[in-house]
Amino acid sequence: MKGFTTKAIHGSLQKKDPHGSLRVPVYDSVAFEFEQAADMQQAFEGRRLAHSYTRISNPTVAEFEDRVRLLAEAAGVIAVSSGMAAIANVVLALAEAGSHVVTSKFLFGNTYSLFEQTLKPWGLAVSYVDMTQLAELKAALNEKTRAVFLETITNPQLQVADIRAVAQVARAHGVPVIVDGTMTTPWLFKSKDFGVAVEVISSTKCMSGGATSVGGLILDNGTFDWKQNPKVRPWVEKCGPRALLVFLRREIYRNLGACLAPHNAYLQIAGLETMALRMQKSCENARQIARWLSQSPKVSRVHYPGLESSPYYAIARSQFSGGFGSLLNFHLTSRKACFALMDQCQIVRRATNIHDNKTLILHPASTIFCEYSLAEKSHMEVTDDLLRLSVGIEDVEDIIEDLAQAMENL
Repeated sequence: MKGFTTKAIHGSLQKKDPHGSLRVPVYDSVAFEFEQAADMQQAFEGRRLAHSYTRISNPTVAEFEDRVRLLAEAAGVIAVSSGMAAIANVVLALAEAGSHVVTSKFLFGNTYSLFEQTLKPWGLAVSYVDMTQLAELKAALNEKTRAVFLETITNPQLQVADIRAVAQVARAHGVPVIVDGTMTTPWLFKSKDFGVAVEVISSTKCMSGGATSVGGLILDNGTFDWKQNPKVRPWVEKCGPRALLVFLRREIYRNLGACLAPHNAYLQIAGLETMALRMQKSCENARQIARWLSQSPKVSRVHYPGLESSPYYAIARSQFSGGFGSLLNFHLTSRKACFALMDQCQIVRRATNIHDNKTLILHPASTIFCEYSLAEKSHMEVTDDLLRLSVGIEDVEDIIEDLAQAMENL
């Protein structure tokens, strides 16, 4: 199989259901029985592949992991309870107290909180740089750096860095690049081809099929020599190239307990089947709406990497295949104007989340960045006049008409 959607629908075709079901069963079971005590011992020691306890692995979750692995052409995948769980698991696997991570100054609000409020007090040093400025990145790296972390398209600023160039700088220092590919997924961006070591994704978004369930993914592309990481190195000696995945599965992931529920895995397998169709539609809609907004006298600025006027258009076009994502943002005159527009929307919903089937609008400064100071929000370019629009798969004419009537009295 070569096609993206064919892989998403059929998986690896290795397992047949005993009853001929065309849907993966939901194994809503906590524990799994073994024929013999010796089999159980070998499973716990990692010498035999078998499901023992759903916090560690589960047949439905394993099928979801395998389909994503096929789509991304990754070495292996671990599914977790959320996108934030994916980031936390990877950082805790690679770094320790006294070590260092370099990340972008443009981060999703909760990701910034994870680094700044949760991990820093445990002894992790974090540097925030502009990932489009490679000199800044080089200057921030040191002998204690354990990872470089960035988003493929920043949320909500919509900055796009040259990820291949970032990966080259990091690899020269023996440091893996972790990207958050939630905004792109393997349909738009094949991280393995750009030197990325690990990709994390919130499968809550594009993959869930329209906000049906929360989930996350950790993809090891198999492109990094994990002997270069002090925490993973001992596992390389025991497990070879799959060291990070085994380390996660048998220690970090297992001990944190951030497992994906089997029913959520089932819903997200179903979502995978239509992901390419939905993403194609939402990306097309977003580009048309961005063009329309850029012509509106009520809008001062529009940010969307798919606009030819965007400073990130050229790099986004070269890195992403099939579109530029479904997220855009635009500026009005004030918070008051932003709230007034939001309150007049009828089809466009006032809600958080991105990559839903529905078009959603949000005022980032008063919601997902509300806990930060004015200085922090200014540094992250989250201003009071900014609105974020996550474009859905409705008929684009209806979305534009709704936004137009909402702007009439601004």
